[in-house]
Amino acid sequence: MRVTSDLWVSALLRRIFSAGGFAAVVKRGATEAGAVFVLARGRLGEMALYGPAPQTSYDSARPDDRFFTLLAAGDDAAVLDARLEREKKFDPEIWVVEIEAGAISVEELISVKMP
Repeated sequence: MRVTSDLWVSALLRRIFSAGGFAAVVKRGATEAGAVFVLARGRLGEMALYGPAPQTSYDSARPDDRFFTLLAAGDDAAVLDARLEREKKFDPEIWVVEIEAGAISVEELISVKMP
């Protein structure tokens, strides 16, 4: 049985807050199985958008893990917002979580797979 998106996002928020970072749920999606997108903002204005990794990235030995891939990065918020809008049109039940991780790296918070 897979952890619900709601529970997974709640756990992510707690981990970020306990590490001294900030986070907010920008869009709340389907409680049970909504896809989660993470918009990470750095303190110097840099941003990165992470989305669900392709199904081929999943390990059958660890079926409960959520893996992410870097979808876009840069300092232009309009580009990342446009990408999120396209994702919302494709699947209106997505979650969008915006984070500023603080002292901890994004890779320590979420499992990032390289494409």
